[in-house]
Amino acid sequence: MTLLPPTELRKVTETPAFPSVTTRLAHLINRFQPSIETIVLLLAVLIGSGTGMGIVTFHYLIQLIHDLMLENFMGTIGVWGAWTLACVPTVGGLIVGLMRWRTQDFGPGLSSLIAASQGKEIRQPLRPVTKMLAASVSLGSGASLGPEGPSVEIGANFGMLLSLVLQVSQEQQRLLLSAGAAAGLAAGFNAPIAGVFFALEVVMGATSFATSAVSVVLLAAVVAALIAQIGLGAQPAFALPVYQVRSPLELPIYLGLGLGASLVSLTYTESMRLAKACFAGRIPMLGFIGKIPKPIHPIIGGVIVGIVAIYFPQILGIGYGTVQAMLQDVEFSLPLLLILLVIKLLMTAISAGSGFVGGVFAPAMFLGASFGSAYAKIVAAIAPTIGAQMAAPPAYAMVGMAAVLAASVRAPLTSIIMLFELTRDYRIVLPLMAAVGLSVWLIEQIKPNFNSNSNLQQIGLSELKDEKTDMLQEILVEDAMLTCPKKLTAKLGVLEAAKEMLRDRCSSALVIDEVEQLVGIISLEDINRNLRLWQNYQNLPTEIQSNLSSQTLLDICTTEILYAWRDEPLSEALDRMALRGLHQLPVVARDNHERILGLLEREQIALTCNLTLTSKALRQCLAVLPTTDVVISH
Repeated sequence: MTLLPPTELRKVTETPAFPSVTTRLAHLINRFQPSIETIVLLLAVLIGSGTGMGIVTFHYLIQLIHDLMLENFMGTIGVWGAWTLACVPTVGGLIVGLMRWRTQDFGPGLSSLIAASQGKEIRQPLRPVTKMLAASVSLGSGASLGPEGPSVEIGANFGMLLSLVLQVSQEQQRLLLSAGAAAGLAAGFNAPIAGVFFALEVVMGATSFATSAVSVVLLAAVVAALIAQIGLGAQPAFALPVYQVRSPLELPIYLGLGLGASLVSLTYTESMRLAKACFAGRIPMLGFIGKIPKPIHPIIGGVIVGIVAIYFPQILGIGYGTVQAMLQDVEFSLPLLLILLVIKLLMTAISAGSGFVGGVFAPAMFLGASFGSAYAKIVAAIAPTIGAQMAAPPAYAMVGMAAVLAASVRAPLTSIIMLFELTRDYRIVLPLMAAVGLSVWLIEQIKPNFNSNSNLQQIGLSELKDEKTDMLQEILVEDAMLTCPKKLTAKLGVLEAAKEMLRDRCSSALVIDEVEQLVGIISLEDINRNLRLWQNYQNLPTEIQSNLSSQTLLDICTTEILYAWRDEPLSEALDRMALRGLHQLPVVARDNHERILGLLEREQIALTCNLTLTSKALRQCLAVLPTTDVVISH
């Protein structure tokens, strides 16, 4: 029995690279038979090392192209006038367009890699080097994007590539992908703790904070950050001012900042979505843009960014210099801050939509810093008395950075930890948490981020993804409910009810009155909770003993219950169950909530879904096999 699974079981189209090396490595691993935990830890070190070196190379490439474009190239053509600055992003768009024409695409993004680690096929070849080069050209030539997205994808691609080469299990593949993403963010921002939280919060999901996963991700992030510090220096991404607490009464002002940050974030994400739809030709009146060949799109984007940069050069490139100036309280007038906020948002959307390669972290922080500084100036101008008790604008710029970033990428913990790592000042944590928490909560209320797999996780089918989640909309409640559920009368004593449920081996029962109308629902947990009091019956006061002896199901059952309808999809019933953490729902008639039609249990839902999947798979197999006597019921 070998340690590594066969290639035939992999659900990816990418064939392992270097087959001879793969075979030797697999043979070596199988010969010594180390534990899978040992293998994954060693791979984490390898991923951290490779990602760290990749990020160092990436940053040097950005700087090299920046020097070539904005110093050498501009030094040559700059004598013709200030308008020549527009040529730099245009040339960058031309190069990226040629790369897109040559390779068609730059490989899967982080969301596609996460989906692949959950069982979906990778339909695009992995091209981490090509994407790194395209991102270097984009950012070095002035596209309004950031390096963190490509940094994360460099690490994630490396983790995915390594998992494909070694043919590890799907669970370990997702762990290595998370380790790569953590290493990429840790090295790119010099913030290893934030990198770990990003991997656990975004890549693995909030429910995957297992000790083994944390260990692997931690190790990869530490190694990558260490290598990045050796290659790029140990200084953080920003030199931030010391945060000053002027008054505890500032907290409501920071809550207002969180409210505004959620609106900025919503506008930011929607503008990028619209820009991508525009370049794809899906916007009415602008459909002609979609007919333009895709390799031309980056040139169009470069021309637009270049023309705007003639008047507002602050929007060019990553923008860390401008953010740093805001954080150091360099004087920016309020009109300029508002103009930069709007223009940076639009240019980022155009850069991303036109096909430049880059991330959304840096622009989000630029927008957050601009908004935070402007917000502080507006409050101070409107209410000078309050302004005298406020911290300086850089404090609000710092919190604004985290609030806009958190709401944009839906990663509040990552944003809080990242800014805390950058400031290294504990006093900022309270306003930071308040603003970030309100910002993320509001963005979830305005535009919920539905997780198509949340219902599957409830019923223990979290490995099923994508089109398989549609079955929860296709299957009705009546297909999964128990049509003859256990019923107990409301006047039945608790001990007698416990005996009946034990005899019939049921986990829940419906409580009915004399005319069999539903009055409540009882579970084994409710029964056991009451029985624990009976265990100390002799030691209880006489009054409590009397109450226990006379208790009926009506006294302990849940009477405020949620219902399910037989003709609704399972997904809607599961959403209702998740609202209160329920394991069962009574199915009743829509026109009479007391009329019982059945009982929907979580275990029965899982069984129904599995049977449906098996039935579909069997039909597909029989369709390509010779005629057989097997009959599948519909």
